Amino acid sequence: MIELNTEYSDSRANHEPGRQHRDRLRFSFPEVHKDARFDLEFQRTLRIPDDDSIHYLPPGLGNFPLRHVDDFATRLPARWREHGGVMMPMYQAEAMWINFTGPTRYPFLVKIAAGKINAVTGEPWRDAPNRDPQDYVVVSEQPWLDGFCVKKGEIRQFVAAPLGSGYSVEEQVTGQAEHGGLQIIAYPMKAEEWEKVLEEQRRERERIGIRYRKAKNLMPMMECLADPIMGLAQGGRMKQSIHDDPYDFSVWDLRHSSRCFVHITNSVAWRAITGEAPPTLPPTAAQYTAAGLPWFDYYSEAPAVEGSGILDGVKSVAQMDKERAAAQGGGMLPENESTGEVRVVKLGTPPGGPRKVREF
Repeated sequence: MIELNTEYSDSRANHEPGRQHRDRLRFSFPEVHKDARFDLEFQRTLRIPDDDSIHYLPPGLGNFPLRHVDDFATRLPARWREHGGVMMPMYQAEAMWINFTGPTRYPFLVKIAAGKINAVTGEPWRDAPNRDPQDYVVVSEQPWLDGFCVKKGEIRQFVAAPLGSGYSVEEQVTGQAEHGGLQIIAYPMKAEEWEKVLEEQRRERERIGIRYRKAKNLMPMMECLADPIMGLAQGGRMKQSIHDDPYDFSVWDLRHSSRCFVHITNSVAWRAITGEAPPTLPPTAAQYTAAGLPWFDYYSEAPAVEGSGILDGVKSVAQMDKERAAAQGGGMLPENESTGEVRVVKLGTPPGGPRKVREF
């Protein structure tokens, strides 16, 4: 079951406590286990410079608004009505990241595609998961996903591009501009396996004699109305690992799944469809850095998947702009200046916590 929840709650998306509007998808499987649920949020963020340097994690600037496709069916493309799901607005060349959170730490296998191209492997969409090579992320091991996995420990940022422009990963891999948006499917861990995890946690608490605390996910913190559909292209390079599945593949309950389409429309069309104003334009990376605000470095010792040769061969927005400027003039990517030195906040290692000792 998938629900769209909109509420106000405490958030650290801006690296500061506060009250923030949240639009999120909740995947839940009460028929499997009472704990089997997690939330998925689409965070607005800075577009990192597409200059081939490897950048730190940008902050979260609040959730994109999400609306039910069925509430606006008469104003939407036929294939959106066919697929159902939800929709959200993005400006051309705007960036986003996906946050995984929720009320429990129940593990899920989650596959994510952009334009039906797998964001981890670059392969065409298929519902069934594959372990070798791993074509999914494990929630709650994976706290977030900022883009396409191009190399081990490196992604290229999700950046919106008009479908049909030739920039999207979908168009570059398949040669077609058909789907756009995002496709997501989630499978829960088997209930009996989760109970084993809980029992192991209980034994560990007794063994070390300390009070258990649930871990919290840390959050790092133009348009054409004629064709409102947006796809996702590859932006700048970012330091981020897709964690290798730490569980045996047999723990996943492949009999139960939920799938959702997340359609992306340009921001001008959003106003025409919903009657609502789209979010304001985010600051540039250079403006954010000049204000002295932090970037983030997430520490984890979890092994990472190798990355996709297919996705590593896809041209980024800046590379496409360079080619088109030489041939036609103009381009899609504005304000792509590098940031210079940045202030970095480290996430993932508790203050005073254990640190590895470098061996001789």
